[in-house]
This record gives sequence, structure tokens and C-alpha cells, in this order.
Amino acid sequence: MKSGYVKSYPEFFRLISRSIYALIALLLVLAAFIPAPLQEQANPAVTPNPAKSAWFLLWIQELVSWSSVMIYPVILSGCIFIAVPWLPVGSSRHSAKWFPPEQSIFSAIIVFLTLIIISLTIVAYFFRGTNWSFTY
Repeated sequence: MKSGYVKSYPEFFRLISRSIYALIALLLVLAAFIPAPLQEQANPAVTPNPAKSAWFLLWIQELVSWSSVMIYPVILSGCIFIAVPWLPVGSSRHSAKWFPPEQSIFSAIIVFLTLIIISLTIVAYFFRGTNWSFTY
């Protein structure tokens, strides 16, 4: 075995492919049952209130509504999600596990970011009304 390479197992790739299929199925179900809050064709004379983006971008709109500087956490979280495969790991590189103990900090960060994104999406979708004010 060459140094720097990790043995691969069919079970690992089955796990990844099942996860990808489950994610795709979940997104398709969400897209089928939760319509994007799109309006009619844009008219410069009439501005809709509130003008919401698609549901999968609402968390960004919610953050940016607080301050224009909040786009930087969005960029940082995107960089973190992109860098996940290259984040340092523990000593065991020969098996695949969900939430391994040696990666607990990184797992906690990813779960925390995911929960924040879901929470912001729910707030923006269900609790924002006219002039982007909170409604119940």
C-alpha cells in the first residue's frame, strides 16, 4: 500500500451513496410541498411587501436584513462546508464513522451551523410579514 492512501471499503461508499440519495429525496419532497415564495413578473412601479427569496435562500435574506455585514458569516460558513473533507482528522483514517469521537469539535460546528441555517429559514419563511417585521 502506498503511503498517503487510505484503503476503501464498499460499505463506506454504500453509506455515502445512500446518504446522497436520502438528501436528494428530502430536497425533492421539500421542493414539491413547499413552494418558493415567488411573485408575479417584476414591476418597477409596484414593489411587493415583503419581497422574499426562494425558501432555500431565505436564511441569507434573514441574516442580511439585520445588517449588510452579516454576509461575511454566510461566506465563512460556505467556506467551512467546502473545507469539511480537508479538516484534520484523528489517528484513525481507515474506517468511516458518523460523528467519530476524534472529530467531535468539527462535527459540533457543522451540526451547529446546520441548525442555525434551518432556524433562520423557518423564521424568515413563517414569521416575517409586511416591511419584514415579525408576525405570529
